[in-house]
Amino acid sequence: MNTHLRVLLVEDSEDDSQLLLREIRRGGHGVEFERVETATAMKAALARQTWDVIICDYSLPQFGAPQALAVLKESGYDLPFIIVSGTIGEESAVSALKAGAHDFVVKGSLARLIPAIQREMKDASVRHERRQRERELEAIALISATMRSANTLAEMLPRLLDQTLELIGTESGSIWLYDPANDGINLVIQRGGPENLITSVNPGEDIPGLVVKSGEAMISREFHSDLRVPEHIREHVPKDIGGVCVPLNSNENVIGALCVNVPLPREITVGEVRILNALAEIGRNTIQRMRLHEQTVKQLERLDALRAIDLVISSTRDLQVTLDILISQIIKQLEVDAVSILLIRPGSGRLEFVAGQGFYSRNIEAGNAHIGEGYAGQAVLERRTVRVKDLKNEYEKFKRRELLAAEEFVSYFGVPLIGKGEVKGVLEIFHRSELNPDSEWLSFLETLGGQTAIAIENAILFQDLQRSNSELAMAYDATIEGWSQALDLRDKDTEGHTLRVTEMAVKLARALGMEEEQLIHMRRGGLLHDIGKMAVPDNILLKPEPLTDEEWEIMRQHPQLAYDWIVAIPYLKYALEIPYYHHEKWNGTGYPHGLKGELIPLAARIFAVADVWDALTNDRPYRKAWSHSEAIEYIRRNRGTYFDPQIVEVFLRHISSTFQE
Repeated sequence: MNTHLRVLLVEDSEDDSQLLLREIRRGGHGVEFERVETATAMKAALARQTWDVIICDYSLPQFGAPQALAVLKESGYDLPFIIVSGTIGEESAVSALKAGAHDFVVKGSLARLIPAIQREMKDASVRHERRQRERELEAIALISATMRSANTLAEMLPRLLDQTLELIGTESGSIWLYDPANDGINLVIQRGGPENLITSVNPGEDIPGLVVKSGEAMISREFHSDLRVPEHIREHVPKDIGGVCVPLNSNENVIGALCVNVPLPREITVGEVRILNALAEIGRNTIQRMRLHEQTVKQLERLDALRAIDLVISSTRDLQVTLDILISQIIKQLEVDAVSILLIRPGSGRLEFVAGQGFYSRNIEAGNAHIGEGYAGQAVLERRTVRVKDLKNEYEKFKRRELLAAEEFVSYFGVPLIGKGEVKGVLEIFHRSELNPDSEWLSFLETLGGQTAIAIENAILFQDLQRSNSELAMAYDATIEGWSQALDLRDKDTEGHTLRVTEMAVKLARALGMEEEQLIHMRRGGLLHDIGKMAVPDNILLKPEPLTDEEWEIMRQHPQLAYDWIVAIPYLKYALEIPYYHHEKWNGTGYPHGLKGELIPLAARIFAVADVWDALTNDRPYRKAWSHSEAIEYIRRNRGTYFDPQIVEVFLRHISSTFQE
């Protein structure tokens, strides 16, 4: 037989029905049929069974072709509808065709019935195929639009699977993606199916693994009994489950698989396979787009992180602050649980903890290690990154295991910090689950290690420079004090004057609100205020009687002599004001330049008050010390002439009260 036909007969005559059936069988077809005579019976038959063709008498006592066509239209089915009648006129035939009938055959010419059935079934198949394609395209366009609106893979993949299952009309399916980092195929989304389904397979293992490895779809009525599936895989596949698993192809590579399961007795149709292939293509394109987008975003974030780290390196000199910021960026960018930094202490042969974040306790801070011991020591000794996939399996080799017993770490990386060819320490990465990073992650880890080494190198250099500068400053200050003491030793009568007046001037300057940095220069200037007297002859400097005019002329040269000596020393540039100008007077009658008022540097104006106070209240070769009251009165009387009035007010309020008699 050619085909087996399911025929719905709308006919009231049993004899005419048998006549039609004999004609169909004579044409080489098997027949499954049902005869109905009313609209109600026809509706029930359409709901109960899928029919290949409807053969309808044009006119029945209670029912006819026009009414049957209306019932068919209402049902939503598009089936070949052939009218067979012995008394149909041309006008009625045309009306019937316009109403939706596909052909009509006169009972006296039944030889036309088989060709009419075959022609209409072929046309119906074409119409069905076209409508099916239209529905497929509409569904695919809808899914495609939905995919385009997703921003991440985590958002897109569930949409793809859910809409695929809805379109196919099943509840079970999954999406798997290939991970080149560990050469594994991972389950990323699942609907329905067994709860204990494995979540990762190797290429060639299980159904997704076979599809990814071969790059070809696997369609099966029942996977459990499908001999194409290796026996060791079939043993774990549930019975009575079939379906299709299609590859997600990208150029010549397979990036994953889309699997749809259907329970027996249902089978996946050719049209559904076509839909799945189209959806796999959409999914592949969207996954590639999402991955490219996520990679771009990640690269931009990493560039921003590197810029932030560069900014920290260039603007922050505090090593602890720098390392804390670096570690925060490393944890964020690499998405790991904890990070520590160990530095080599010169001459000790040991690695010492200096910074860390992400640990449950502070035990790691005691985690020093010898170079060459443990993973951190190995990274230093071999000058390469050490990776441990599972610390639990390598626990005995982890020398600081007692410090991390409660941390639950699984993955470990130790990166040597190499700056200018020397290993400075180790950057340690800890994670509480297995890390399977790709090459970009590993490359970024190495970059961060390099940046950390640069930051440490810069901070250490700065600390060394600060230490050297401090030592140099101390040496300079010691030299200055030595010069001052040398002058005091030369002039026993003024011994101690330099230190006393300097301390008083600094105290007065602080009361006036001078910054601490300026006070440093002021102290140096005070210690050197009479350094020019080193060039004054002893017979003048140490003379017990009042000086002559000629001798005073020589004595008044000591500020200029101090200037000529100090000006060539850059370190004392800001200390020069006191030695050069402390004998200038507010009214312009001082020396060496006769400066007046605020043209005299502030430091010199302050020092002048303190200098006169100390000179008046201590013995000199040519006179005895004044009382404190006399000295205070002298300074008060000369404010606005010799001294800056505002400085005198502060002196009288904050300084002289200490020496009241």
